[in-house]
Amino acid sequence: MGRVTDLAAFTALLAPEGQTLLAALRDYDPAQELAVASRLRREHPADLVSAALGQARLRQRAVAKFGAEDAYRMYFTPHGVEQSTRATVGAYRAQRLRALGVRRVADLCGGVGGDALAFARAGIAVLAVDRDPLTAEVARANAEALGLTDLIEVRCADVTEIDTSPYDAVFVDPARRGGRGRIFDPEAYSPPLSWAVEAARKAPRAALKIAPGIPHEAVPAEAEAEWISDGGDVKEAVLWFGTSPGERRATLLPAGASLIGRDLPDPAVRPVGRYLYEPDGAVIRAHLVAEVAEELSGGLVDETIAYVTADALVPTPFATAYEITDELPFNLKKLKALLREREVGTLTVKKRGSAVEPEEIRRRVKPKGPNAATVFLTRVAGAPTTLIGHPAR
Repeated sequence: MGRVTDLAAFTALLAPEGQTLLAALRDYDPAQELAVASRLRREHPADLVSAALGQARLRQRAVAKFGAEDAYRMYFTPHGVEQSTRATVGAYRAQRLRALGVRRVADLCGGVGGDALAFARAGIAVLAVDRDPLTAEVARANAEALGLTDLIEVRCADVTEIDTSPYDAVFVDPARRGGRGRIFDPEAYSPPLSWAVEAARKAPRAALKIAPGIPHEAVPAEAEAEWISDGGDVKEAVLWFGTSPGERRATLLPAGASLIGRDLPDPAVRPVGRYLYEPDGAVIRAHLVAEVAEELSGGLVDETIAYVTADALVPTPFATAYEITDELPFNLKKLKALLREREVGTLTVKKRGSAVEPEEIRRRVKPKGPNAATVFLTRVAGAPTTLIGHPAR
């Protein structure tokens, strides 16, 4: 990735020869990279070919976050691909800021510009700040590539030196990865979460993007905490300032359904009913399982397990429903015999509160047959239990 992190090499990519190379590499197969590189080096400088190949690889990786139409027009750094907000999440957050009346936002720690692009597309003018010269140039190039330079100003600077007073809102996305990988301590973010909170308190509105695993006790009392999932995967948490202090919210994309906490007591534990509901990860992270259980007139299978059980099938965007056909104490031989009797060849294994790994179950059971089933390895009222069922229809 050496040439991908070189400012001079990146600048060369923006010139006509670099653009020609990138266009030619759009659909190239990375498995053929050596042959492709050898062929291109006959007509182009080796350093430029190396930079173009690196950028082509990054664009291919970025398709999952930005979609093909944008990803193949944009530019990236390795960290930029890794840390960028998924476009669907960025668009949702930008629309929420827009609905709050925000028209100018200071995007601190702007990275390669993913969030700035989302803000601009929502009609919000953006100051995007990053202290790394290459990253700032990449963000500038992205604003130009997507035709948003009228709304995006990129500034290479230390965020601690930025005067945010002219802006309606501040957005901070601290770096949560270092040389050794993911950073879990919010005070080890760059900049630290405490600095970001102070910056937020000075602005009329603010949104701080943080890791979804943040302890609830680390959320400032005056902040609203929102956990966001996309397609069932929890992507991030956001601390909102200037909205609803102390509120907890789970938002599920792409539908955009939001569940707001009401400080309900923990649901009661009850016997397994006809249906088992698996709450979305954002609901679990936001500690809103009780709100889902109330909506379903259900209870928990165990006081420490986030599975809700109920007798009726109630449509909800906040949990996936399964119809349970069997409940048995955990016993691998009995499970294997039952699945063989049911001729189950397509087996989905889920676990919560069990030390047994799903792959171990698949290996030992050796599913075979025309039918499908979902197996839940969990605890029911404290006892290791296997539940068998299928997605409810």
